[in-house]
Amino acid sequence: MYNHIKEIVADSEKLHLPISELIIRQEIQLSGLPREEIWNKMKYNLTTMQKAVEKGRKGNGVFSKTGLTGGEAVKIKKYREQHHTLSGDTMMYAVQNAIATNEVNAAMGVICATPTAGSSGTLPGVLFLLKKRLNLTEEQMIRFLFTAGGFGLVIANNAEIAGATGGCQAEVGSASAMGAAAAVEAAGGTAEQSAQALSIAMSNLLGLVCDPIAGLVEVPCVKRNAIGAGNALIAADMALAGCTSVIPADECIDAMKKVGHQMPASLRETGIGGLAGTPTGQAIKAKIFGKDV
Repeated sequence: MYNHIKEIVADSEKLHLPISELIIRQEIQLSGLPREEIWNKMKYNLTTMQKAVEKGRKGNGVFSKTGLTGGEAVKIKKYREQHHTLSGDTMMYAVQNAIATNEVNAAMGVICATPTAGSSGTLPGVLFLLKKRLNLTEEQMIRFLFTAGGFGLVIANNAEIAGATGGCQAEVGSASAMGAAAAVEAAGGTAEQSAQALSIAMSNLLGLVCDPIAGLVEVPCVKRNAIGAGNALIAADMALAGCTSVIPADECIDAMKKVGHQMPASLRETGIGGLAGTPTGQAIKAKIFGKDV
């Protein structure tokens, strides 16, 4: 089992295999399941992501029970169709799909937690943009998910992926790093470039707190996935251009863990500090749950 990013990179270079293939073989070894079954499980994850994206961007969109979030993926879709976007249609298409997914999550719909429900929009935001831009086949999209999952497993085993233990850097930060690494492979980059992309993406969101208003995975979670998707694409482009991270990937993961442990509890999904602690945040909490909560 791969315990560090550098081990994955070394094997990819030694065996002349893409990261996705290494992760598939690892899964076969660890689970004892045949390749076809493992592949079909990941295909199901891809289908689940696609359905969530489509649901979130159709009609008027979807809305949460609280009314805090919903309908903004559709707004972005219309904005893309009617205006000249400042950050470009490519980036905003990724943002649209990221927000659509998290709005479905907030509305209690079915999503694929990658790596968590709160960060479930980041990978679809990246992946379906790449499908459109690079004309990815279904096989390439499934391999994208294996690559992302392989890197995510290393992050989870060496640090954390939950906002309650490591802040939003551990959720959206990890998802963004996973997406950046997988995007590089999808674009034909090397394993080393994937590792560099992971490092850059994770470094950019290091220290991001988890401060959901009223303790609900809605605000600012939904929009942070948009940032996670954009950050992943930027990091991937930088790595593909030959830019590198001064700090190696495994050390970035270790740093993220230490930063998460140093965060006060009020900034780790408790709904106490950060945006949740603002007058407006507290007023929303009182309106939803009552003043005595």
